[in-house]
This record gives sequence, structure tokens and C-alpha cells, in this order.
Amino acid sequence: MSRGRPRWIVPFIAFEWMWEWVAFLLSKWSFLEVLEYLGSFSMLVAVIFYFSESGNRIKQRHYQAWQVINTAQGKGGSGGRIEALQELNADKVPLVGVDVSSAFLQGLKLEHANLLRADFSAADLRGSDLESADFTSADLHSANFRGSNLENASFEDADMKGADLSGANLSGANLDGADLSNADLTDADLRNIRWKGLRNIKGANIAEVKNAPDGFVEWALKEGAVQTNKDQ
Repeated sequence: MSRGRPRWIVPFIAFEWMWEWVAFLLSKWSFLEVLEYLGSFSMLVAVIFYFSESGNRIKQRHYQAWQVINTAQGKGGSGGRIEALQELNADKVPLVGVDVSSAFLQGLKLEHANLLRADFSAADLRGSDLESADFTSADLHSANFRGSNLENASFEDADMKGADLSGANLSGANLDGADLSNADLTDADLRNIRWKGLRNIKGANIAEVKNAPDGFVEWALKEGAVQTNKDQ
């Protein structure tokens, strides 16, 4: 023992020495290596199990989203339907025939959604982004699309009677067979719309429409559309 080392420290040195030997012996113990491998294997199994069950989790999520939509059917308010619709559309689930009539859906984002034969009648969709959505044969009568983005959307054979489309972006929209009677198109952007197959535009307000295709305004007025400014 070195001179000058206090006697009281000797037990601590012995204790430290003992644990150094324990650590050395354990490092040579193959059982610990087995435990380490088992830990890694368990983690691998957990990862495989997680991904193998991902399909069921997605199905469960979709089921819950549809349950939210169907439970609130025919009721006002949102009732969680905005999030449910957006989640389904994000997973590329067709929303064919969905019924959200009279729902409060302001700011809804359903770009490229498949809304064939959907019922959005009397729904509040102000400020929504529905670019390239397919509303073929949909019921949109009295729906409020004020200020919404409807660029390149398809409204083929859709019922749009009394719909509020004021200030909406309808550029590139397909209106073949659509019924726009009594709709409000005030200040709407009509650039490159497909309009020559329109079924009905009688009573629709086309005041201050923007970028109307050549011949559209004249044809619409001849078919019974009106130009009533908001301040009149």
C-alpha cells in the first residue's frame, strides 16, 4: 500500500476493484451476448408485426371516418366531417355517393376527390379547395361555393340549381349537362370553362363574371340568365 494513503479509503478501493472484476467476467459471459441478440430480434419482430398490421389500422381508420360522416348525415354543423372527408381523400378512397347535405364544411380541402353522385345540397363550402374534383351527376343545389377553388372540376350532369358560385374560381371546369338555373355566378372566374353543353342557365346571375369565353355571356342572356349587380 502506498505511503500517505488514508486507511479509510482502502474499503472503497477494494469495492471498486471487485466491481471491475465483475464487469470483466460478465463481458466474457456468452449468455449476455445471447440476451443482446434476443433484444435485437425482439425489436425486429416488433417492427415486422407493426407493418404487417398497418393494413388493419388503415381499415379501422377508414371505418371510423365513414362512421363520423354517416352518423352526422342530414344534420347541420360539421360534426367532424371535414377531417373525415379529408382523411379519406388523402388515402385516395372514392367518396362516391357521400351525403353531406346541409353540412357546414367551410374551408374543406378535397383536391382531385371522386365525388360522383355525391349530395352536397345546401352545404356551406365557402372558401373550399375542390380543384379537379369530380362532381359528375352530383346534387349541388343551393350549395354555397362562394370564393371556392373549383378549377378543373367536373360538374357534368350535376344539379347546381340555386348554387352560390360568386367569386369562385371555375376556370377549366366542365359544365356539360349541368343545371345552373338561378345560380349566382357574380364575379366568378370562367376562364376556359366547358359550357356549350350546359343544360340550363335560366335565372342565373352572371354579373361581372371574369374571363368568360367568347360568346358565353351573349348565349347565357339569350337563355334567360340575368346581370344583376350586387348594389342594385
